[in-house]
Amino acid sequence: MAQRVIFSEVKGWGPGTLALAGFLAALTLIGGLGALIMETEGHWLTGMTNRIVWGTPHVFAVFLIVAASGALNVASVSSVFGRTTYKPLARLSGVLALSLLAGGLAVLVLDLGRADRLIVAMTTYNFKSIFAWNIFLYTGFFAVVIVYLWMMMEKKMNRFSKPAGTFAFVWRLILTTGTGSIFGFLVARQAYDSAVMAPMFVAMSLAFGQAIFLLVLMAADRGAGLGLGDGTVRRLKNLLGIFLAATLYFVAVQHLTNLYIAGRQGVALFILANGGIYTTLFWAGHVVLGCLAPMALVFHPATGSTRTGVAVASALAVLGGIAQIYVIIIGGQAYPLVLVQGMEVSGTVLDGQVAAYAPSAYEVALGIGGVALALLMVTLAVKVLPVLPTTLADEAVDPHCKPKAAPPATEKAAA
Repeated sequence: MAQRVIFSEVKGWGPGTLALAGFLAALTLIGGLGALIMETEGHWLTGMTNRIVWGTPHVFAVFLIVAASGALNVASVSSVFGRTTYKPLARLSGVLALSLLAGGLAVLVLDLGRADRLIVAMTTYNFKSIFAWNIFLYTGFFAVVIVYLWMMMEKKMNRFSKPAGTFAFVWRLILTTGTGSIFGFLVARQAYDSAVMAPMFVAMSLAFGQAIFLLVLMAADRGAGLGLGDGTVRRLKNLLGIFLAATLYFVAVQHLTNLYIAGRQGVALFILANGGIYTTLFWAGHVVLGCLAPMALVFHPATGSTRTGVAVASALAVLGGIAQIYVIIIGGQAYPLVLVQGMEVSGTVLDGQVAAYAPSAYEVALGIGGVALALLMVTLAVKVLPVLPTTLADEAVDPHCKPKAAPPATEKAAA
């Protein structure tokens, strides 16, 4: 029978914790310095042009925002679907979701070129634009998850955790749908403009968030000695494999749809066959290393039963997710605009050629800085708040887990 779960902050600042926090803080500062240089010198320092207006920072920002929604999935499974074995992980799930969204939005705001103009976006709305909707979705997500965490952490409010979790579950689905609709509503780009973008982003959020959660959980177990049970890891890694399979399904639907529609066959072949770096990132980065390899690792008995195999699968899923977002955002802009169907465009500006783009060190620094900021927030949160349980052993968190039988006593030798 499962024991009562006791939560506590991680005590003390050991050398490992200090080194991790210092490393993440240094990466965050480097990212901020990169943003400051781009702000003062101008975006001519970056690889962005008048055709590639969303660069590498947007790739990291969208990835973190999408992953934030998926990171809350563990808490949703606990509260909404009543799976008590996930309850000890719910607080970490909520904290990670908030941290990832904060890191993503930090990158997004600092990449605008005029971060001080954010106040205009937050006070002047054009509700025909999906961007205006996302202002409310992102800020609302912060409020909803903070309230949800309060309901879980405050004993007197525990009875409200299920309705709060249900509301957060619905909100995060709407948030990810809104993020996917940013691209689905862009009718001017043949690489976007598709209703399948919304469910595809929902599936990607589940996969990316689950992979990051697994990595953070195993790191926390190693640093805090939580005694993470094999049963918990098995359930989480199986969910990761299912979410990756769902992602592959929606990606296949998107490209098969584009291949079927005559007006989009060009962009489909660009991504799938003759897009150079974008084709390589799609097949090698996303499909093979980001989906098929992790699925093989988590479902194969030899590798799926080891922590190393699960960690490698999760890391590959994260890298493959970044590759997929890069292909969607950068590749979708690089493909030349089709202004008139059946006609070729020629001229000195829009000459119908694939747009060139190479990310600068400043852009990469800003993107990595956002990831570091998110992880630093999680590191600090588990140090000052009762986020982690004192134990994650299977017999402590799983009511159906049978205690291990004691080894037979050795018969004493006759005197």
